[in-house]
Amino acid sequence: MSASKKTAWAVAAAVLLPLVVAVPAHADTKDEKDKQPKPPAAMSSVGGPLLGSPGTQVKLGPGAPVLPKELSGRSWIVADAENGQILAAHNAHWPLAPASTLKMLFADTLLPKFPKTQNHLVTNADMAGIGEGSSLVGIKEKQTYSVHDLWLGVFLRSGNDAVHVLTSMNNGLRQTVKDMNDHAAELQALDTHVVSPDGYDAPGQVSSAYDLTLIARNGMQNQDFREYAATPRAAFPGEQKPGKKRETFEIQNTNRLLTGDLGVAPYQGIAGVKNGNTTHAGATFTGVAERNGRVLLVTVMNPSSKEQHAVYRETARLLDWGFAAYGKVTPVGELVPPRSARTGTSAPDDGSVPAPGKNAPGDSARAAAKEHRSGGVGIALAVTGGVLVLLAGAVFLVNRRWPLAASAARRRRSEQTPESAPDVTP
Repeated sequence: MSASKKTAWAVAAAVLLPLVVAVPAHADTKDEKDKQPKPPAAMSSVGGPLLGSPGTQVKLGPGAPVLPKELSGRSWIVADAENGQILAAHNAHWPLAPASTLKMLFADTLLPKFPKTQNHLVTNADMAGIGEGSSLVGIKEKQTYSVHDLWLGVFLRSGNDAVHVLTSMNNGLRQTVKDMNDHAAELQALDTHVVSPDGYDAPGQVSSAYDLTLIARNGMQNQDFREYAATPRAAFPGEQKPGKKRETFEIQNTNRLLTGDLGVAPYQGIAGVKNGNTTHAGATFTGVAERNGRVLLVTVMNPSSKEQHAVYRETARLLDWGFAAYGKVTPVGELVPPRSARTGTSAPDDGSVPAPGKNAPGDSARAAAKEHRSGGVGIALAVTGGVLVLLAGAVFLVNRRWPLAASAARRRRSEQTPESAPDVTP
């Protein structure tokens, strides 16, 4: 072959080879995108008909900011925690694996059942059946823990060992699963089906961004729930050794928007509530934050972004958007009240916040927080430096009165909303 022909072949190869290599890469990217699960064509319409449609639902009014571009969650929702209005949503009713965010329902169901000061001696049976690879707080058999200790383990470390002990105290797995499913039905969290109280992956176990937000909102009306969710770190009992004082070790909340860690900055005004992560569910998170007296709830489920800690970053973006868009969007739906509120069996509208399932006295959450200053916010206030400022929202939410469903509904009817704007459904 002549030198000129060799040169021509070399030039042709240099031009064509990148194109040949690029084609399979492009095809793989498309195939990978096509393999992503799709939401059901029709979903539940609880809370409003728009919420039953796949895709993003938002009604932007004059001056409203557009939604963030960097959102990859399969499902997400932005809601006003007090009046229940949903500012924007994406596949809100898609039933997905919830991971440990399901512990919010576990807590909302069982918190009223046991006094904080009750002690429990852990047995081998209490610890049976904990899933492989579960998150643990470090509970040991033949050691005694208070109910307060166990709830710290559930909320801060997402400890499946603490969940199993409390489940055993509640007459076992079958009873607890029934109680949780019954409570979900009472809350009208109808996308939710519980199989494992700790959120460990199980066939048929699902919830949705709508339901998790609904559950979190109800839980936040319980002062103990608020206090535990707002606790960044606490002392947890170690092993009791004969003749020695029982030592403690520090546990830190795994909610990175609350504590800040692993490259995630604490979110100003954050006050909980729960994160989760399993192989099947991916990353899930529900967060509540306050800014200028407004309280928003955001849930993000299973983001596909390769961004590190995407579930927290996307939650922060949606919170930022929600606070900026507040009053400039027309709600696309609402968080419905519990069934009992519709039948007139809810607590009296006197501003008090009873724990679910109890006839609690009408004293304010502020008094309750003061009484239990040894935990929760008391621990939060012990945190030094700039975190104190960032936790201002936690202090605000734990110490405030939360509206009951009936009063929130009346407020919602009296509020003026922006003029209607067309749906935006990318």
